[in-house]
Amino acid sequence: MCASMLLEDLAWRGLLHQQTNEKGLLEHLAAPRSVYGGFDPTADSLTVGNLVPIVLLARFQRAGHRVAVVMGGATGMIGDPGGKDSERILLSAEQVERNIESQKGVFARVLDFEGPRGATIHNNATWLTQISFLSMLRDVGKHFSVNMMIQKDSVRERLQNREQGISYTEFSYMLLQAYDFLHLYDTEGVTVQVAGSDQWGNTVAGVDLIRRTRQVETYGLTTPLLTKADGKKFGKSEAGAIWLNANRTSPYAFYQFWLNASDEDVPKLLKVFTFLSRAEIEGLLADHLANPAARTAHRALAVYMTHMLHGQEGLDHAEAITKSLFSGDVSSLSAATIADVFQGAASTRLSKSLLEGEGTAAVDLLVSAEVAKSKREARELLTANAITLNGRPLGVEGRVTTDWLLHGEVALIRRGKKTWHVARFY
Repeated sequence: MCASMLLEDLAWRGLLHQQTNEKGLLEHLAAPRSVYGGFDPTADSLTVGNLVPIVLLARFQRAGHRVAVVMGGATGMIGDPGGKDSERILLSAEQVERNIESQKGVFARVLDFEGPRGATIHNNATWLTQISFLSMLRDVGKHFSVNMMIQKDSVRERLQNREQGISYTEFSYMLLQAYDFLHLYDTEGVTVQVAGSDQWGNTVAGVDLIRRTRQVETYGLTTPLLTKADGKKFGKSEAGAIWLNANRTSPYAFYQFWLNASDEDVPKLLKVFTFLSRAEIEGLLADHLANPAARTAHRALAVYMTHMLHGQEGLDHAEAITKSLFSGDVSSLSAATIADVFQGAASTRLSKSLLEGEGTAAVDLLVSAEVAKSKREARELLTANAITLNGRPLGVEGRVTTDWLLHGEVALIRRGKKTWHVARFY
């Protein structure tokens, strides 16, 4: 893909925010280049928000450029002040290393690491821990003006907050990231950095450092902050952050996150995160406009993203659970799956003695489990065949015994088509 087509595609997808030299970058990308993006290991998993620059790197790779991932083994121990109104908690070297190892698998799912132009992963601790404090001050710090540094948004906002302020440690973060770019230029021939908009100041700092020390023009490009149609930051659900590792956010929860995106957000998400062509995306959006109830675009987005991050096995798992919940046949769900899927559902804890012997009347159970507010309401629900328990219909004259329970303790009570309640018996 030629440079103009790549940048035009990025613009159409809403992925261009700032460029250090727009005309120069266009000309520079006419030949294959090396591009890098940095990621700080502040947790054992990246979030959906971090997926934006990862996918951006993949777009450059697919356009014929070589890409490098830099893991912040050193900078992660310092903390980037960007996007934070207070000091980050310092992590130990051991924790940072564990986080790096835990995050690596995500990159392998999105980037191609095979062949002579395969992606590479670097840990900036490899070079930053080899520099003495005096060397950093002499060889890097002398090229930075404090006047310039305090004008950066991430620094200025913290300086204006007298209660929090900013430590010299986090103030120095800009120098370390700038040196990352310089080191990668010297050792890997990297000439382009991509990042989120909150990293603009650090990106410019790297470009400036290379210009001053190597008399060479390099380039920086940032993506805009991704927000939802309601203005809120993208990447969180009611249950919290959406993580990219399955042990943090299960394939099912990941699938549901995309499936439940608002109609207003789906066009943007298809453009930003998928590698579907413009024609394919416009076709999906046209189908959605013609028949919104079918949710064709939502399902395509959920399938694409879950397959990308969790593979066919993860997608099959997510779709199987989704099908079970839609049909109400939940009897085959494992205990772990139940804990994951129904973690946000209303729940009650009851004594298993209620179900022993002849068990308890269905009417009484619904009241005890807080599915119905009164016996009258319970009878109305049961008479209307609006209740199932663990996938089995429950009638007004029914009685529930321990034989009804899943895994010896769980009753998944479905009221109507969508409302679930979890009763656990101990």
